[in-house]
Amino acid sequence: MDFLLSQNNLWILLIALASGALLLWPNLIGGGRATARIALADAVGRINRENGLFVDIRPETQFKAGSIPQARNIPIDTLEAHAGSLPKDRPIVVVDTRGQEAGKAVTQLRKHGLEQVFSLEGGLNAWIDGGLPLKKS
Repeated sequence: MDFLLSQNNLWILLIALASGALLLWPNLIGGGRATARIALADAVGRINRENGLFVDIRPETQFKAGSIPQARNIPIDTLEAHAGSLPKDRPIVVVDTRGQEAGKAVTQLRKHGLEQVFSLEGGLNAWIDGGLPLKKS
């Protein structure tokens, strides 16, 4: 017990506890849930089973160059304005190029009451790497 009560050791213990709390903070406040990533196979299965929707947040020019068939294009800068038009009772998988920007979109959509929102791990690149078809407009 003397070890814990020593002035120097007490500071070390407090710093360790604070560091641990800061590492856990995103999960404690729901941040881990807000950026839920979903693997390609799980995303396709969920979309098919539950009549879900792929939302492609890339700019329209990139979307037209190649996208997931039946995906809806809502560029990220207009996403908040279109959030009300998305189904609240079906899963939504957000797609970008590499899976890096989709987490922000997931957070935005969850703030609008959409609960079943996920980002596609690896983005459209994962779709292409998986050998799945692309639609070109």
